[in-house]
Amino acid sequence: MPKMKTNKAAARRFKITGTGKVLRRQAGKRHLNEWMKAKKKRSLRGSTEVHPDVVEHVLEMFPYRKYLR
Repeated sequence: MPKMKTNKAAARRFKITGTGKVLRRQAGKRHLNEWMKAKKKRSLRGSTEVHPDVVEHVLEMFPYRKYLR
C-alpha cells in the first residue's frame, strides 16, 4: 500500500501543537499596511486557533499527525 501524503498547502498554513490545537495565521496583514493603525497591526501578530467547525477538516489533511482529537 502506498504512503499517504500530507497536504503540503495545509502544512504551510497550519501548525498542530503538542496538545492537539490547530493554529493559523491571522488574516489581514499581507498588504496595504501603511494605512493601518499601529494598534491594529499589533493585534494581528502571532497565531490564533482554527474555528472548531473547521478543525476536523484541517486534520484530515495531516494523515501522520501525532495527536488525534
